[in-house]
Amino acid sequence: MATKDEVLEGLAEIVNEIAGIPTEDVQLDKSFTDDLDVDSLSMVEVVVAAEERFDVKIPDDEVKNLKTVGDAVDYILAHA
Repeated sequence: MATKDEVLEGLAEIVNEIAGIPTEDVQLDKSFTDDLDVDSLSMVEVVVAAEERFDVKIPDDEVKNLKTVGDAVDYILAHA
């Protein structure tokens, strides 16, 4: 089971690979769209990569609820 820090670090690496955002900019309080400029297409890629990396299923209807990095971390921790 991953820790909150490990999930955050993993998500930061994923966002960096997909959107080119520096990993240190990916913080729990950052909004994917407003702060990190992750568009809807990139968000799908982030979700798919996170599902593979953390062995978790994130249904399409849940993705819209993952507005911040913290939302995604909490979801992954709760469902992994």
